Amino acid sequence: MSEPAPAGPALLEVADLAVSFRVPAGRVRAVDGVSLELFPGQTLALVGESGCGKSTLARAILGIEPVERGSVRFAGREVPRHGRERRALSRALQLIFQDPDASLNPRLTVGQAVSEPISIHRPTLARGARRELTEALLGRVGIDPALIDRYPHELSGGQRQRVSIARALSVEPRVLILDEAVSALDVSIRAQILNLLVELQETTRLAYLFITHDLGVVRHLAHRVAVMYLGQIVEEAETDALFEHPEHPYTRALLAAVLRVEPDAPKPAASLGGELPSPLQPPAGCRFAGRCPHVFEPCGLRAPPSRAREGGSVRCYLQPELATTPRIKTST
Repeated sequence: MSEPAPAGPALLEVADLAVSFRVPAGRVRAVDGVSLELFPGQTLALVGESGCGKSTLARAILGIEPVERGSVRFAGREVPRHGRERRALSRALQLIFQDPDASLNPRLTVGQAVSEPISIHRPTLARGARRELTEALLGRVGIDPALIDRYPHELSGGQRQRVSIARALSVEPRVLILDEAVSALDVSIRAQILNLLVELQETTRLAYLFITHDLGVVRHLAHRVAVMYLGQIVEEAETDALFEHPEHPYTRALLAAVLRVEPDAPKPAASLGGELPSPLQPPAGCRFAGRCPHVFEPCGLRAPPSRAREGGSVRCYLQPELATTPRIKTST
């Protein structure tokens, strides 16, 4: 997206969040000191290789994973980790999974799946009114209300994901966390779901935390991008600024691997060399140093501080004048 959404006060604030897991060999630091802000009507894309901690971060924000340190604030208030207030806030923060087959109960009809959260959060609503609301939600996401009594296995993959979105919308959330929500869909269906998300955001000012590895989708949907590597955010910026002038070597490597749409475009650069460091024993210095083509003395000694860059920040010792790359166009 070329124009960022209006900012205003941050709706969701994540500050110095850390999540770790104890395993027989030690403790895995899946998320290590992540800070993010998400604004109303804005899409923040979270990108990075598989295993970098994106999904764990999302689950920690939602209270599914225990947090070791840090805080999550919603609408200016710290989100408690337990109790009635935490459950009440769950209405405002909804998660849409990658696989609708796994997230929809095969024993519930489409109507039951969408109306169940309504019954829980609005128990006094009459049955007829609840069915009318369910049909309206299905129509809103492009599902024929005539399918209300069908079961998930009777629908296509795109229809099932639309039902998942309708179910999330049924409790009137303010933030949707989409964890690879379109990656399992065919290209044509993926485009339909993305257009639906854009339309919903324009009419409701929903905020999206969009977790994906598809940078073409990011260019189409996101206002800002945060790049995650081994549990940390290494670069964040407005979408156009990051695509046209990435500064972190890892960001540039990700963009170099994106398929160009120009017929005469050069072939993508070779994939990253070196071994991904173990999250059990992350390097003392820059976590990307062992794979970086620009590594020099400070990188291996101490972790680089976060410094300002155009429209955001970057965690790297490399100076901006050395971090240039041609504008990259991607296929959506």
